[in-house]
Amino acid sequence: MHPVVIVGSLINFFKNVFIKIKNKMSGLLVIIGVCCVSSVILFIIYYISSLNVILLFIVFSILLSSTYSVNMLLQTAVDVEDALRESIDKARQLVSYLVSRNTDELTESFIVSAAIESLTENITDSYVAPVFYYFVFALVILYCPVNNGLFYLLLIPMFYRIFNTLDAMLGYKSEELIDIGFFPAKIDDVLNYIPARISGIFVVISAYLLGLDGKNAYRIMMRDARKCPSPNSGYTMATTAGALNIQLVKKETYILGDDNKDITKDDISKAVKLSKLTMILFTITIILLFTLIYVIL
Repeated sequence: MHPVVIVGSLINFFKNVFIKIKNKMSGLLVIIGVCCVSSVILFIIYYISSLNVILLFIVFSILLSSTYSVNMLLQTAVDVEDALRESIDKARQLVSYLVSRNTDELTESFIVSAAIESLTENITDSYVAPVFYYFVFALVILYCPVNNGLFYLLLIPMFYRIFNTLDAMLGYKSEELIDIGFFPAKIDDVLNYIPARISGIFVVISAYLLGLDGKNAYRIMMRDARKCPSPNSGYTMATTAGALNIQLVKKETYILGDDNKDITKDDISKAVKLSKLTMILFTITIILLFTLIYVIL
């Protein structure tokens, strides 16, 4: 079973336990419960695995990779583009798995917009943020060695994934979730604050390297990034809209970018290439930074 599925099951369990508490503390209790149980499970797996070096390497790699969702992130966007070439109803169904809005009557342009929005928003959530925190705490452990350092290197990105999943499952302002989702949503906003802005800058750099409109990407990021309800999601979505010279629209919520040209299914492929290069450049930068700091220390 995938670790994120286990986390989701724990969130559902603690949600059902604490949702009866009709105040914002219920969300904090869910967070504590999920983090404590997850930490115990992770430590048991780590302890058993540490008895054999090869097993530890395999388990460490599997658990660490579970905190990132790169392949699924990119492939889902490609699937929507392929579906649009076959049937708009199939595309509507696929995109309904990515966004919370009603997709039953979305036109092709709105389907493309939703797919690009989901793809680019998740550059931060699914890759940049967990890598960023892994890098930060790897430096801490490198500078201040601790016992079971590998366990903490697993725990940090796993905690980020937990908070991200908590926000995805509880962070809505519906009547049922408005109290219990308050703390998960706020903590996720805080954790993504720096990574989201880093992601936006790397999207701009990638746009220049791909021959897209890098100048406009930066301009639209600075102008439209804060138009989204989330304080972070607009930094990659708006920047992508600027790079592709398109407009990303969620009805009655936000409009990102200028309506310079019609948005088409081909823009999904461009957004996928832009997202790939963004993550590659960020990875290279992190490796170079870590190597440089390691040499200096």
